[in-house]
Amino acid sequence: MVIQNMFVEDIKRKINGVVKVDEDENKVLEQELNEYVITRELKRHFADFFNTYAEAFDEPTADTGVWISGFFGSGKSHFLKMLSYLLENKEVNGIRTVERFRKKFEDDPGTFMQVDRVTKGETETILFNIDYEGSINKDKTAVLRVFAKVFYNHLGFFGSNLKVAMLEQYITQQDKMDEFCRLIEEKKGKPWTEVRKAFAFNGKFIKPALAEALNISEEDANNWFNDKSATELSVSQLVEDINAYVSTKPANFRLLFMVDEAGQYVGTDTDMLLNLQSLVEKIGSECRGKVWVVCTGQEAIDEIIKVRADEFSRIQARFKTRLSLSSSSVDEVIQKRILKKTPEAERTLDAVYEKESSGMRNLFSFTNAMPDIKGFSGPAQFAEDFPFVPYQFLIMQKIFVEIRKHGNAGKHFSGGERSMLSGFQEAAQKVEKQNEFALVPLFRFYDTVHSFLDGSIRNVIDRCSKAVENHDGLEPMDVDVLKLLYLIRYVNEDMPANLDNLVILMADDIRLEKVAMRKKLRGSLDRLIGQNYIGHTGDTYNFLTDEEQDIQKEINLTQVDTGAIVGGIAKIIFGIIYDAKKFRYGKCDFPFDQMVDNTMYGIATGGMRLRFLTAASDATEKTEFRLMNSSKGSEAIVVLGDTPYYESLEASMKIRKYVKQRNVSQMPKSAQDIIRGQQEEAAKYEAEASKALVEAIENAKFYADGEHLDIKSGNAKAKIDQTMEYLVSHVYSKLDLIGKNADTDAEIMAVLSGADVVFAEADPNRDAEAAVEEYLEMQAMKHLPTSMADVQSKFSSIPYGWKEIDIAYVMARLIVNQKVTIKYAGTTIQPDNAKLPDMLRKKSEVGKTSISKRVVVSATKMKAVRDLLRDYFDVMDVPADEDGLVKFIADEFGNQLQHYNELNEKYDDTHKYPDQTIVHNAITATQEVLNQKKDNIALIDYLLKKGDDLFDQKDAMGNVETFFKSQVGTFDDAARLEHEMQADLDRIAQYAAAYEALNKIRLIITVPSFGQKFNYKRIPELNGLMQTVRTAHDQMLDEKRAEILETVRQCMEAIHTAADGDPKAMDIIRKSDTYFDGYKTKINECKSIALLDGMIIPLSKYKDDAVSSIEIALMPPAPKPAAEKKDVVTPAPRQKKVKSYSRQILFPAKTLRDDADIDAYVEKIRCQLQNLLDGCDEIKLN
Repeated sequence: MVIQNMFVEDIKRKINGVVKVDEDENKVLEQELNEYVITRELKRHFADFFNTYAEAFDEPTADTGVWISGFFGSGKSHFLKMLSYLLENKEVNGIRTVERFRKKFEDDPGTFMQVDRVTKGETETILFNIDYEGSINKDKTAVLRVFAKVFYNHLGFFGSNLKVAMLEQYITQQDKMDEFCRLIEEKKGKPWTEVRKAFAFNGKFIKPALAEALNISEEDANNWFNDKSATELSVSQLVEDINAYVSTKPANFRLLFMVDEAGQYVGTDTDMLLNLQSLVEKIGSECRGKVWVVCTGQEAIDEIIKVRADEFSRIQARFKTRLSLSSSSVDEVIQKRILKKTPEAERTLDAVYEKESSGMRNLFSFTNAMPDIKGFSGPAQFAEDFPFVPYQFLIMQKIFVEIRKHGNAGKHFSGGERSMLSGFQEAAQKVEKQNEFALVPLFRFYDTVHSFLDGSIRNVIDRCSKAVENHDGLEPMDVDVLKLLYLIRYVNEDMPANLDNLVILMADDIRLEKVAMRKKLRGSLDRLIGQNYIGHTGDTYNFLTDEEQDIQKEINLTQVDTGAIVGGIAKIIFGIIYDAKKFRYGKCDFPFDQMVDNTMYGIATGGMRLRFLTAASDATEKTEFRLMNSSKGSEAIVVLGDTPYYESLEASMKIRKYVKQRNVSQMPKSAQDIIRGQQEEAAKYEAEASKALVEAIENAKFYADGEHLDIKSGNAKAKIDQTMEYLVSHVYSKLDLIGKNADTDAEIMAVLSGADVVFAEADPNRDAEAAVEEYLEMQAMKHLPTSMADVQSKFSSIPYGWKEIDIAYVMARLIVNQKVTIKYAGTTIQPDNAKLPDMLRKKSEVGKTSISKRVVVSATKMKAVRDLLRDYFDVMDVPADEDGLVKFIADEFGNQLQHYNELNEKYDDTHKYPDQTIVHNAITATQEVLNQKKDNIALIDYLLKKGDDLFDQKDAMGNVETFFKSQVGTFDDAARLEHEMQADLDRIAQYAAAYEALNKIRLIITVPSFGQKFNYKRIPELNGLMQTVRTAHDQMLDEKRAEILETVRQCMEAIHTAADGDPKAMDIIRKSDTYFDGYKTKINECKSIALLDGMIIPLSKYKDDAVSSIEIALMPPAPKPAAEKKDVVTPAPRQKKVKSYSRQILFPAKTLRDDADIDAYVEKIRCQLQNLLDGCDEIKLN
């Protein structure tokens, strides 16, 4: 059956591609009304609108704003137009619109009842596209002026010029319009409807006509004509005019402003949005449901104003009825308007589907496409959609949207049902002569959009077509493939342009042989790539514009060094796919060198090597013999499988290098956009290369240690791991000598401290310990010094591969078993040294740590030194093992050295103790022993050699030890007493026994000079001698205290006598009593006779000062001076000459026994005083 004969409606009939709201040709309108499809979505919107609209007939409302949103081609303009016709119940060719829609609402009688009800009364609709009616120069009142224009036009006035419209309105209100028009035609010779279009140029006709018609003066007419303010209009004035007009109509009259593209017109312009809001709000509040404003916009009203929602909440409130249209039902419209089949065609197609259904399921199997892109679900859908496939309705809708979005289409190109309608109609016409097995391939839709595309797109297709005509390396099919690739250029996420999908999209018959088409299509793609019409990333292809082709050619000519590509492969393999720097085998991590071809990646370790051979490597290196021979030893080789990783990475690097060589910021914006796209392609190439490398490794050949490995399962990483595991097990053949691994230093310390003890037979690492011992023996035989760093290096490398902590763990066991000697800075380190784990492991220490096979001390020497130590330290328990013995020696002599140092610290400048030289010698001797502990054998030999000297030294220390243990206290007391008695030595000399005892004390405590011995035996005598001295001294102290206290009494008596109870001296008396009472306490506490003697002078001086102060206080007041006589000069008084003398000099101490002694003493003093008074006026005794 021929496709042309399958449809109910003529497939060639004319259908408008895009609805125009101002289209009013009856034939076109009739077709639109008759063929208008009310889809499931539209039924809901019709119901919502008419329910809201009908409520206003029962209850007046201010909510008369309606907003219809939807993207380009969603049918919003068509819906607005149909609403307008329905509301106005427009008659077209003798039939009312409501009657035409009756059948369309058969399945929704409720909605139709509302439609029928609200259209009973008179309704006028003003349907207009605001973008067409509005001025090019928009200002904040632009919306108001457009509404005024269409409203006044609706009334028959000239809305394009508001001044003229207002004039016409006024003249009409005065019922003078007919007369005015007659006068204009008389004066101008043309009707007013023509004259008003050039209003400003016809003043000489208009002004007199106006004066005559309105019966006003020519001056008034002239003033009005020249008045510029006459064009001013406010929202309130316009709404007042609208309400006045509605008021002249019946109660059920309704007026609707049907505004198409309002959203596009106002955009996000604040002023116009507010202007629209004010107008709609005013209409709602003043007209109370009799005037409605219905607007359409590409976006919902809340999307337009969301950027400043705080200011525009009122705008949303003005459009409470919001209808959002989509193109989700576009297939329903196309099926009913274009593809509706005759019964005979349906039967034919049912039979075809039953026969070919399995083949079609296989044909429409897309790769990596969106899940909703699919073929036929059953015979009913096949009959409805034929000759199209369900995926085409969805994908073409997205294609139209993307073409418009990317600026390749004209202003009126629509992405919804109308352009889809014409597109499917034109595509169906292309195959109308074919039979029931034919399909419309997707490239057919290119002709639908061809006329709307930019020249840069059409030029590519046209150039390709000319190349075909000129047989210039291309074939006819190539043009169709190029058209297809353009159509899906921007929907690659939904429909990737890979070879499998392109085969399906090119299908023109349900019986298509996919294998044959795949082969033809691949040839076509290769030809198009060869001539730069298209590009490709991995397995996907893309259309190139002329400018893109030029840039693509330059990129293709960009040279990239092979080494750089290999380096890029290395980064992907070792940076992403297999990024481990060490291979974990059991508990061990083994570093390995990373290579691609012959290039090292990263730093060489000198251990194992993992090498990948790429497509760039020489074929001779990939022979079986060469690979097995090269991998012997410590290398694993991976020969990558045949995937396009190299080509993908090369393409990416060409783009990166091209961009780097260009000053992109100085290029045209179109070129910059293309380069940005190329950079995105480069990223895709890199992703493809990474994916292809994974596949190449999974399909690779693996070689290790001279063997071709048969690795069948696992992903890329798992297969490399298996190869490395094989390599490790063969390269590190002595790894298994370690039977037990250590994880922390605590385990090493447990061995060294003796907490972890194992018998030799049960030691899991005994073989490893034997290997280390053997190595140290060989080093000793060669007389080579060995550090712990040497041991670590030896046993961490091939063929051992031990972890450094395990090597330290083995060494710890050898140390504890006294098989090796550890020295650090020349000192033998004992197992209990807290820093030993660092010496065995720490990188900064292992080089300084010396390791050697231990030389065992002979049993004879061991016995001799143990006997010596028992006697020297007077102990029985001396360790029998060498390390224990050395530790015992170090500990005991260390303690002895500490003790001797403590004794030595007691000798200082304040303590002259005996025999410090002996202590110094003992310290030196002990330190010499400890100096030998760096070497066990040297230490033991030294002790045996110096044993007698040590015993002698210990004997010499006997007196010192006894002195500091029991005699030092007595010695210190005697020394202190001898020192204290020095001040009172003259007085003590008066007591022979005490004086003699003090001299003996001094003799006993005096330390002799070098070479003489101190007599420790006389120290016990000191107690008796000290008692003798203290007894005599205490007696002298008591006598002296009594003498000084008597002086205090006499001083106090003298002061009280001078005061004689006079109140004026009471303050002086109180202070002096306090002073002398304090001195009484000092006298009783004083232990020195000399100090007591020294108190007499300050006591006497205080007494004299106090008496003088009292005498001054008690002196009578001086007489008042006589009145001065004039001109009498009084000579200045002569200053007295006063000499001061100390009473201690004038009154020397002396014992007086009788009156004669007293007289002689006093006479002597008298003579001295008389002599002193010669030559001065006064003597002052201090």
